[in-house]
Amino acid sequence: MEITPYYDKQMTCIHCQKKFNTTKIRKSTVKVVTTDSDFHPTYEGVNPLYYNVFVCEHCGLAFTEDFSTYFAPGTREALQSRICNHWQPHSFDGERTHNQAIQSYQLAIICGEIKKEKNVLLAGLALRTAWLYREQGKTDWEIRFLESARDKYVESYLQGDYQGLGMGELKILYLIGELSRKLGDIDMATRYFSRVLEKQRTSNETRIVQMTKEIWQEMREKKEKDIG
Repeated sequence: MEITPYYDKQMTCIHCQKKFNTTKIRKSTVKVVTTDSDFHPTYEGVNPLYYNVFVCEHCGLAFTEDFSTYFAPGTREALQSRICNHWQPHSFDGERTHNQAIQSYQLAIICGEIKKEKNVLLAGLALRTAWLYREQGKTDWEIRFLESARDKYVESYLQGDYQGLGMGELKILYLIGELSRKLGDIDMATRYFSRVLEKQRTSNETRIVQMTKEIWQEMREKKEKDIG
């Protein structure tokens, strides 16, 4: 008997406290084929990115496992007025389409901003939304969310709110550099890649350093070619 990649998980909404079902993907069935320079994975078969966001069918709150259960003063009321009061109850359970996945991320970004989640978390949601638009070939929308992700990562780095969430200093510097490069902001890309190379001796993130060196070389060759 073939094992399905999907399984149901019962969640409790962190806002309304009601229970709802969400679909998850078995890790044993996930196979990454390639990875882009901004860590976008291409999967063989089912795409687990579709199922990272939980959407409460009762109140409309969209959140991930990284969302805090803490609500800053006034944020519950803001969520109620801006999201919950306009929500038509419906479920995101079961297999999701590409568009449903994008909807779930966009809703999570709005909820995360209202709830005042950390910049690094909002940046990750924006980056994954950009990846989903990349898969659809919608370049304008991809760029829009890459820009949003880059700006949030900058805020996160300046505030230091990335610490303790599985994001090392070199990785966030690299991502700011690489997203800037993809956006055509070569000056900013150069600044942040330089910081990665400056800190390489005190870091054990050898993969990030190697990726930076390869991109640095690529940028230098392109610059020489453009000048020539």
